[in-house]
Amino acid sequence: MPIKTPIFWLCFLTTYLIHSQVDETSPPDFIKSITFRSTNSSLGELPIIKLGETFYLEFDALVSDEPDFYYKIKHYDYNWVESVLVKPEFLLGVDDFRIQDYTNSFNTFQMYSHYKLSIPNQQTKQLKVSGNYMISIYNTDGDLVFSRKFMIYEDLTTPRITIKRSRDIKHIETTQTVDMEITTNPQINNPLQTVKTLIIQNRNLKTALPNLKPQYTVGNKLIYRYVKETAFPGGNEYLFFETKDVRAATNRVQFINLKDIYHSHLFTDISRKQLPYTYNPDVNGQFKIVAIDRDDVSTEADYVQVHFSLNYPELKNGEHIYIYGNFNNYALDPSTKMIFNTTKNLYETNFKLKQGFYNYKYVVVDKNGILNEGAISGNFWQTENNYKVLVYYRNLGARYDRIIGFNEVSSVNITN
Repeated sequence: MPIKTPIFWLCFLTTYLIHSQVDETSPPDFIKSITFRSTNSSLGELPIIKLGETFYLEFDALVSDEPDFYYKIKHYDYNWVESVLVKPEFLLGVDDFRIQDYTNSFNTFQMYSHYKLSIPNQQTKQLKVSGNYMISIYNTDGDLVFSRKFMIYEDLTTPRITIKRSRDIKHIETTQTVDMEITTNPQINNPLQTVKTLIIQNRNLKTALPNLKPQYTVGNKLIYRYVKETAFPGGNEYLFFETKDVRAATNRVQFINLKDIYHSHLFTDISRKQLPYTYNPDVNGQFKIVAIDRDDVSTEADYVQVHFSLNYPELKNGEHIYIYGNFNNYALDPSTKMIFNTTKNLYETNFKLKQGFYNYKYVVVDKNGILNEGAISGNFWQTENNYKVLVYYRNLGARYDRIIGFNEVSSVNITN
Protein backbone atom coordinates (compact mmCIF):
# COMPACT_ATOMS: atom_id res chain seq x y z
CA MET A 1 0.00 0.00 0.00
CA PRO A 2 2.66 2.63 0.83
CA ILE A 3 4.16 2.07 -2.63
CA LYS A 4 0.85 2.31 -4.53
CA THR A 5 -0.35 5.54 -2.94
CA PRO A 6 2.24 7.87 -4.54
CA ILE A 7 1.69 6.21 -7.92
CA PHE A 8 -2.06 6.74 -7.60
CA TRP A 9 -1.64 10.42 -6.81
CA LEU A 10 0.88 10.83 -9.63
CA CYS A 11 -1.61 9.36 -12.09
CA PHE A 12 -4.36 11.58 -10.69
CA LEU A 13 -2.19 14.68 -10.99
CA THR A 14 -1.17 13.78 -14.55
CA THR A 15 -4.82 13.29 -15.55
CA TYR A 16 -5.76 16.59 -13.92
CA LEU A 17 -3.01 18.51 -15.72
CA ILE A 18 -3.94 16.99 -19.07
CA HIS A 19 -7.63 17.78 -18.68
CA SER A 20 -7.44 21.10 -16.82
CA GLN A 21 -8.62 24.40 -18.23
CA VAL A 22 -6.15 26.32 -20.36
CA ASP A 23 -5.31 30.00 -19.94
CA GLU A 24 -3.76 32.37 -22.43
CA THR A 25 -0.05 33.07 -22.09
CA SER A 26 0.81 36.76 -22.04
CA PRO A 27 3.64 37.85 -24.35
CA PRO A 28 7.08 38.99 -23.14
CA ASP A 29 7.84 42.69 -23.15
CA PHE A 30 9.42 42.68 -26.63
CA ILE A 31 6.19 41.43 -28.27
CA LYS A 32 3.73 44.27 -28.84
CA SER A 33 0.62 45.31 -30.76
CA ILE A 34 -1.01 41.89 -31.06
CA THR A 35 -4.10 42.22 -33.23
CA PHE A 36 -6.41 39.36 -34.06
CA ARG A 37 -9.07 40.24 -36.61
CA SER A 38 -11.21 38.92 -39.42
CA THR A 39 -11.65 40.29 -42.92
CA ASN A 40 -14.65 42.31 -41.67
CA SER A 41 -12.86 44.16 -38.86
CA SER A 42 -10.16 46.83 -38.89
CA LEU A 43 -9.83 47.07 -35.10
CA GLY A 44 -8.00 44.74 -32.73
CA GLU A 45 -11.07 42.55 -32.08
CA LEU A 46 -11.89 39.64 -29.87
CA PRO A 47 -11.52 36.95 -32.53
CA ILE A 48 -14.98 35.44 -33.10
CA ILE A 49 -14.90 34.20 -36.67
CA LYS A 50 -17.47 32.61 -38.94
CA LEU A 51 -16.56 29.11 -40.12
CA GLY A 52 -14.68 29.40 -43.40
CA GLU A 53 -13.81 33.08 -42.97
CA THR A 54 -10.21 34.29 -43.33
CA PHE A 55 -8.64 35.85 -40.25
CA TYR A 56 -5.30 37.39 -39.34
CA LEU A 57 -2.93 37.42 -36.40
CA GLU A 58 -0.41 40.30 -36.44
CA PHE A 59 2.22 41.37 -33.94
CA ASP A 60 5.53 43.23 -33.63
CA ALA A 61 8.83 41.95 -32.25
CA LEU A 62 10.81 44.90 -30.86
CA VAL A 63 14.20 43.41 -31.64
CA SER A 64 16.60 43.86 -34.52
CA ASP A 65 17.50 40.27 -35.41
CA GLU A 66 14.29 39.16 -37.20
CA PRO A 67 13.55 36.10 -35.02
CA ASP A 68 11.63 33.16 -36.44
CA PHE A 69 8.25 32.24 -34.95
CA TYR A 70 6.12 29.13 -35.39
CA TYR A 71 2.42 28.55 -34.70
CA LYS A 72 0.37 25.65 -33.42
CA ILE A 73 -3.42 25.37 -33.20
CA LYS A 74 -5.48 23.26 -30.78
CA HIS A 75 -9.21 22.67 -30.41
CA TYR A 76 -10.98 22.94 -27.02
CA ASP A 77 -14.37 22.22 -25.53
CA TYR A 78 -16.73 24.74 -23.97
CA ASN A 79 -14.79 24.81 -20.67
CA TRP A 80 -11.43 25.33 -22.41
CA VAL A 81 -10.27 21.79 -21.82
CA GLU A 82 -8.51 20.29 -24.84
CA SER A 83 -11.02 18.34 -26.92
CA VAL A 84 -10.70 14.67 -27.82
CA LEU A 85 -10.52 15.46 -31.53
CA VAL A 86 -7.25 14.57 -33.18
CA LYS A 87 -5.73 17.27 -35.39
CA PRO A 88 -6.89 15.90 -38.80
CA GLU A 89 -10.48 16.03 -37.52
CA PHE A 90 -10.43 19.81 -37.05
CA LEU A 91 -7.56 20.98 -39.28
CA LEU A 92 -6.97 20.37 -42.99
CA GLY A 93 -3.27 20.69 -43.69
CA VAL A 94 -0.51 21.22 -41.11
CA ASP A 95 0.48 23.67 -38.42
CA ASP A 96 3.76 23.93 -36.47
CA PHE A 97 4.97 25.99 -39.40
CA ARG A 98 7.14 29.11 -39.54
CA ILE A 99 5.42 32.49 -39.99
CA GLN A 100 6.90 33.62 -43.30
CA ASP A 101 5.21 37.01 -43.75
CA TYR A 102 7.27 39.58 -41.84
CA THR A 103 8.68 43.03 -42.63
CA ASN A 104 11.16 45.30 -40.87
CA SER A 105 10.12 48.73 -39.63
CA PHE A 106 11.02 51.71 -41.78
CA ASN A 107 12.11 55.18 -40.64
CA THR A 108 11.27 54.63 -36.96
CA PHE A 109 13.22 55.33 -33.77
CA GLN A 110 12.13 51.98 -32.35
CA MET A 111 13.32 49.12 -34.57
CA TYR A 112 10.93 46.19 -34.90
CA SER A 113 9.76 43.45 -37.23
CA HIS A 114 6.08 43.15 -38.08
CA TYR A 115 4.66 39.60 -38.43
CA LYS A 116 1.42 38.65 -40.13
CA LEU A 117 -0.20 35.22 -40.19
CA SER A 118 -3.33 34.58 -42.24
CA ILE A 119 -5.50 31.48 -41.86
CA PRO A 120 -6.30 29.67 -44.08
CA ASN A 121 -2.96 29.62 -45.88
CA GLN A 122 -0.97 27.20 -48.03
CA GLN A 123 -0.04 25.04 -45.04
CA THR A 124 -3.12 25.39 -42.84
CA LYS A 125 -5.77 25.08 -45.51
CA GLN A 126 -8.90 24.97 -43.38
CA LEU A 127 -10.25 24.80 -39.84
CA LYS A 128 -12.98 22.27 -40.38
CA VAL A 129 -15.22 22.50 -37.32
CA SER A 130 -16.59 25.22 -35.08
CA GLY A 131 -15.76 25.64 -31.40
CA ASN A 132 -13.06 27.07 -29.15
CA TYR A 133 -9.48 27.26 -30.42
CA MET A 134 -6.10 28.38 -29.13
CA ILE A 135 -3.22 29.53 -31.31
CA SER A 136 0.22 29.38 -29.70
CA ILE A 137 3.33 31.13 -30.98
CA TYR A 138 6.74 29.50 -30.36
CA ASN A 139 10.33 30.54 -30.98
CA THR A 140 12.99 28.45 -32.72
CA ASP A 141 13.89 26.73 -29.43
CA GLY A 142 10.32 25.52 -29.03
CA ASP A 143 9.60 27.91 -26.14
CA LEU A 144 6.08 29.30 -25.90
CA VAL A 145 6.11 33.05 -26.58
CA PHE A 146 2.39 33.81 -26.28
CA SER A 147 -1.01 32.30 -26.99
CA ARG A 148 -4.45 33.64 -27.82
CA LYS A 149 -7.93 32.15 -27.74
CA PHE A 150 -10.32 32.46 -30.65
CA MET A 151 -13.75 31.08 -31.47
CA ILE A 152 -15.23 29.84 -34.75
CA TYR A 153 -19.01 29.67 -35.15
CA GLU A 154 -21.55 28.20 -37.55
CA ASP A 155 -24.29 30.59 -38.62
CA LEU A 156 -27.21 28.34 -37.69
CA THR A 157 -29.02 30.60 -35.22
CA THR A 158 -28.88 34.27 -34.27
CA PRO A 159 -29.72 34.83 -30.60
CA ARG A 160 -32.02 37.76 -29.91
CA ILE A 161 -30.40 40.01 -27.29
CA THR A 162 -32.03 42.78 -25.25
CA ILE A 163 -30.17 44.91 -22.70
CA LYS A 164 -32.18 46.11 -19.70
CA ARG A 165 -31.59 47.85 -16.41
CA SER A 166 -31.26 45.55 -13.43
CA ARG A 167 -34.49 44.09 -12.06
CA ASP A 168 -32.88 44.11 -8.62
CA ILE A 169 -33.81 47.50 -7.16
CA LYS A 170 -30.58 47.54 -5.10
CA HIS A 171 -28.48 47.60 -8.28
CA ILE A 172 -30.77 49.41 -10.71
CA GLU A 173 -28.45 52.44 -10.93
CA THR A 174 -25.25 50.46 -11.56
CA THR A 175 -26.08 47.25 -13.41
CA GLN A 176 -27.11 46.06 -16.88
CA THR A 177 -28.93 42.77 -17.51
CA VAL A 178 -28.79 40.69 -20.69
CA ASP A 179 -32.01 38.99 -21.83
CA MET A 180 -31.73 36.38 -24.57
CA GLU A 181 -33.99 34.32 -26.79
CA ILE A 182 -32.54 31.55 -28.95
CA THR A 183 -34.61 30.00 -31.73
CA THR A 184 -33.39 26.62 -32.98
CA ASN A 185 -34.47 24.94 -36.18
CA PRO A 186 -35.12 22.08 -35.92
CA GLN A 187 -36.08 21.94 -32.25
CA ILE A 188 -33.27 20.75 -29.98
CA ASN A 189 -33.96 17.86 -27.63
CA ASN A 190 -32.94 18.22 -23.99
CA PRO A 191 -31.56 21.80 -24.31
CA LEU A 192 -30.82 22.00 -20.59
CA GLN A 193 -28.10 19.43 -21.17
CA THR A 194 -27.00 20.08 -24.74
CA VAL A 195 -27.03 23.90 -25.05
CA LYS A 196 -24.73 26.36 -23.27
CA THR A 197 -24.17 30.06 -23.76
CA LEU A 198 -21.43 32.59 -23.11
CA ILE A 199 -22.05 36.33 -22.64
CA ILE A 200 -19.08 38.66 -23.20
CA GLN A 201 -19.01 42.33 -22.25
CA ASN A 202 -16.70 44.58 -24.30
CA ARG A 203 -14.70 41.68 -25.77
CA ASN A 204 -13.25 40.73 -22.37
CA LEU A 205 -13.24 36.95 -21.93
CA LYS A 206 -11.97 37.29 -18.38
CA THR A 207 -15.26 38.81 -17.16
CA ALA A 208 -17.58 36.74 -19.38
CA LEU A 209 -20.58 34.91 -17.90
CA PRO A 210 -20.48 31.16 -18.70
CA ASN A 211 -22.60 28.05 -18.02
CA LEU A 212 -26.01 29.67 -18.49
CA LYS A 213 -28.95 27.34 -19.02
CA PRO A 214 -32.26 28.37 -20.60
CA GLN A 215 -34.76 29.53 -17.99
CA TYR A 216 -37.77 28.52 -20.10
CA THR A 217 -38.36 26.55 -23.28
CA VAL A 218 -41.35 27.31 -25.51
CA GLY A 219 -41.39 25.04 -28.55
CA ASN A 220 -38.10 25.66 -30.34
CA LYS A 221 -37.35 28.83 -28.37
CA LEU A 222 -34.93 28.97 -25.42
CA ILE A 223 -35.59 31.96 -23.17
CA TYR A 224 -33.16 33.56 -20.69
CA ARG A 225 -34.60 36.28 -18.44
CA TYR A 226 -32.60 36.09 -15.27
CA VAL A 227 -32.23 38.74 -12.58
CA LYS A 228 -28.69 38.16 -11.30
CA GLU A 229 -27.21 35.40 -13.46
CA THR A 230 -26.95 37.58 -16.61
CA ALA A 231 -26.17 40.89 -14.88
CA PHE A 232 -23.00 42.90 -15.52
CA PRO A 233 -21.73 46.00 -13.71
CA GLY A 234 -22.39 48.88 -16.09
CA GLY A 235 -18.90 50.33 -15.74
CA ASN A 236 -18.10 53.68 -17.30
CA GLU A 237 -17.01 54.88 -20.72
CA TYR A 238 -13.36 54.07 -21.38
CA LEU A 239 -10.70 56.75 -21.15
CA PHE A 240 -8.73 57.37 -24.33
CA PHE A 241 -5.67 59.00 -25.85
CA GLU A 242 -4.20 59.39 -29.32
CA THR A 243 -0.59 59.38 -30.49
CA LYS A 244 -1.02 59.50 -34.26
CA ASP A 245 1.42 62.46 -34.37
CA VAL A 246 4.48 61.80 -32.20
CA ARG A 247 5.71 65.39 -32.54
CA ALA A 248 2.55 67.18 -31.41
CA ALA A 249 0.39 66.92 -28.31
CA THR A 250 -2.97 65.57 -29.51
CA ASN A 251 -6.04 64.34 -27.65
CA ARG A 252 -5.37 64.02 -23.91
CA VAL A 253 -1.57 64.30 -24.33
CA GLN A 254 -0.18 67.04 -22.07
CA PHE A 255 3.33 67.22 -23.51
CA ILE A 256 5.92 65.19 -25.41
CA ASN A 257 9.68 64.91 -25.46
CA LEU A 258 12.24 62.95 -27.44
CA LYS A 259 14.84 60.75 -25.80
CA ASP A 260 15.73 57.40 -27.37
CA ILE A 261 12.13 57.36 -28.62
CA TYR A 262 9.26 59.83 -28.24
CA HIS A 263 7.63 60.07 -24.81
CA SER A 264 3.99 61.15 -24.50
CA HIS A 265 2.86 62.33 -21.05
CA LEU A 266 -0.91 62.13 -20.62
CA PHE A 267 -2.92 64.50 -18.45
CA THR A 268 -3.37 63.16 -14.92
CA ASP A 269 -6.58 61.17 -14.54
CA ILE A 270 -8.91 61.27 -11.54
CA SER A 271 -11.44 58.92 -10.01
CA ARG A 272 -14.85 59.13 -11.69
CA LYS A 273 -16.71 56.90 -9.25
CA GLN A 274 -18.36 59.78 -7.36
CA LEU A 275 -18.91 61.99 -10.42
CA PRO A 276 -22.16 62.07 -12.42
CA TYR A 277 -22.21 59.87 -15.52
CA THR A 278 -21.17 61.72 -18.68
CA TYR A 279 -21.55 60.17 -22.12
CA ASN A 280 -18.25 60.12 -23.97
CA PRO A 281 -18.12 58.02 -27.16
CA ASP A 282 -15.54 55.24 -26.97
CA VAL A 283 -14.71 52.02 -28.80
CA ASN A 284 -15.40 49.81 -25.77
CA GLY A 285 -11.81 49.06 -24.87
CA GLN A 286 -10.40 48.59 -28.35
CA PHE A 287 -7.47 50.24 -30.08
CA LYS A 288 -6.48 51.11 -33.63
CA ILE A 289 -2.97 51.62 -35.00
CA VAL A 290 -2.91 54.95 -36.84
CA ALA A 291 -0.19 57.47 -37.76
CA ILE A 292 -0.32 60.60 -39.87
CA ASP A 293 1.78 60.88 -43.03
CA ARG A 294 2.43 57.12 -43.10
CA ASP A 295 1.49 54.87 -46.01
CA ASP A 296 1.76 51.55 -44.16
CA VAL A 297 1.24 51.86 -40.41
CA SER A 298 2.13 48.21 -39.83
CA THR A 299 5.82 49.04 -40.42
CA GLU A 300 6.02 52.85 -40.50
CA ALA A 301 4.18 53.73 -37.28
CA ASP A 302 6.64 54.32 -34.44
CA TYR A 303 6.52 53.27 -30.79
CA VAL A 304 5.90 55.83 -28.06
CA GLN A 305 6.63 55.59 -24.34
CA VAL A 306 3.27 56.57 -22.88
CA HIS A 307 3.25 57.98 -19.33
CA PHE A 308 0.10 57.55 -17.22
CA SER A 309 -0.71 59.19 -13.89
CA LEU A 310 -3.71 58.86 -11.61
CA ASN A 311 -4.65 61.14 -8.73
CA TYR A 312 -5.88 58.55 -6.22
CA PRO A 313 -5.17 57.86 -2.52
CA GLU A 314 -2.52 55.26 -1.80
CA LEU A 315 -4.02 51.81 -1.25
CA LYS A 316 -2.53 50.16 1.84
CA ASN A 317 -4.51 46.92 2.27
CA GLY A 318 -2.81 44.81 -0.38
CA GLU A 319 -4.72 46.26 -3.33
CA HIS A 320 -3.04 47.13 -6.63
CA ILE A 321 -4.06 49.35 -9.54
CA TYR A 322 -3.60 48.24 -13.15
CA ILE A 323 -4.26 49.78 -16.55
CA TYR A 324 -5.90 47.54 -19.07
CA GLY A 325 -7.89 47.27 -22.27
CA ASN A 326 -7.88 45.33 -25.50
CA PHE A 327 -4.35 46.66 -26.19
CA ASN A 328 -2.96 44.15 -23.66
CA ASN A 329 -5.78 41.60 -23.84
CA TYR A 330 -7.09 42.78 -20.44
CA ALA A 331 -4.08 41.21 -18.73
CA LEU A 332 -3.10 42.07 -15.16
CA ASP A 333 0.68 41.95 -15.38
CA PRO A 334 3.66 43.85 -13.97
CA SER A 335 4.09 45.97 -17.11
CA THR A 336 0.79 47.80 -16.52
CA LYS A 337 0.83 47.86 -12.71
CA MET A 338 0.85 51.38 -11.27
CA ILE A 339 3.32 52.52 -8.61
CA PHE A 340 2.49 55.14 -5.99
CA ASN A 341 4.82 58.15 -6.12
CA THR A 342 5.00 59.46 -2.54
CA THR A 343 6.54 62.75 -3.66
CA LYS A 344 3.78 63.60 -6.13
CA ASN A 345 0.99 61.70 -4.30
CA LEU A 346 0.10 60.08 -7.59
CA TYR A 347 0.00 56.61 -9.09
CA GLU A 348 2.27 56.38 -12.14
CA THR A 349 3.51 53.99 -14.78
CA ASN A 350 4.71 54.05 -18.38
CA PHE A 351 5.11 51.55 -21.18
CA LYS A 352 5.57 51.38 -24.96
CA LEU A 353 2.62 51.47 -27.34
CA LYS A 354 2.54 51.78 -31.08
CA GLN A 355 1.16 55.02 -32.51
CA GLY A 356 -2.62 54.96 -32.54
CA PHE A 357 -5.91 55.54 -30.77
CA TYR A 358 -6.32 53.65 -27.49
CA ASN A 359 -9.07 53.00 -24.96
CA TYR A 360 -8.02 52.13 -21.42
CA LYS A 361 -9.30 52.02 -17.85
CA TYR A 362 -7.92 51.79 -14.32
CA VAL A 363 -8.94 48.72 -12.32
CA VAL A 364 -8.26 47.55 -8.77
CA VAL A 365 -7.25 44.04 -7.73
CA ASP A 366 -7.50 43.27 -4.01
CA LYS A 367 -5.11 41.14 -1.95
CA ASN A 368 -7.14 38.02 -2.80
CA GLY A 369 -6.81 38.63 -6.53
CA ILE A 370 -10.42 39.76 -6.98
CA LEU A 371 -10.89 42.29 -9.78
CA ASN A 372 -13.02 45.41 -9.28
CA GLU A 373 -13.43 47.22 -12.61
CA GLY A 374 -15.60 49.98 -11.17
CA ALA A 375 -13.55 50.88 -8.10
CA ILE A 376 -12.06 53.97 -9.79
CA SER A 377 -14.26 54.59 -12.85
CA GLY A 378 -17.60 53.76 -11.20
CA ASN A 379 -20.60 51.76 -12.46
CA PHE A 380 -23.50 53.42 -14.27
CA TRP A 381 -26.52 51.84 -15.94
CA GLN A 382 -26.33 54.42 -18.76
CA THR A 383 -22.88 53.30 -19.96
CA GLU A 384 -22.72 52.16 -23.58
CA ASN A 385 -21.29 48.65 -23.65
CA ASN A 386 -20.92 45.97 -26.30
CA TYR A 387 -22.35 42.51 -25.58
CA LYS A 388 -21.63 39.35 -27.55
CA VAL A 389 -23.46 36.03 -27.11
CA LEU A 390 -22.14 32.65 -28.26
CA VAL A 391 -24.40 29.58 -28.41
CA TYR A 392 -22.66 26.23 -27.86
CA TYR A 393 -24.25 22.87 -28.68
CA ARG A 394 -23.17 19.29 -28.04
CA ASN A 395 -25.70 16.67 -29.05
CA LEU A 396 -26.01 13.60 -26.87
CA GLY A 397 -23.13 11.29 -27.78
CA ALA A 398 -21.19 13.97 -29.70
CA ARG A 399 -17.44 14.32 -29.19
CA TYR A 400 -17.01 18.09 -29.19
CA ASP A 401 -18.82 21.38 -28.52
CA ARG A 402 -19.97 23.25 -31.61
CA ILE A 403 -20.72 26.96 -31.68
CA ILE A 404 -23.97 27.17 -33.63
CA GLY A 405 -24.85 30.83 -33.17
CA PHE A 406 -23.49 34.30 -32.50
CA ASN A 407 -24.81 37.84 -32.17
CA GLU A 408 -23.79 41.15 -30.63
CA VAL A 409 -25.58 44.32 -29.60
CA SER A 410 -24.88 47.67 -27.97
CA SER A 411 -26.54 48.82 -24.76
CA VAL A 412 -27.11 52.27 -26.26
CA ASN A 413 -30.86 51.53 -26.41
CA ILE A 414 -31.07 50.04 -22.91
CA THR A 415 -34.63 49.88 -21.49
CA ASN A 416 -36.23 49.36 -18.10
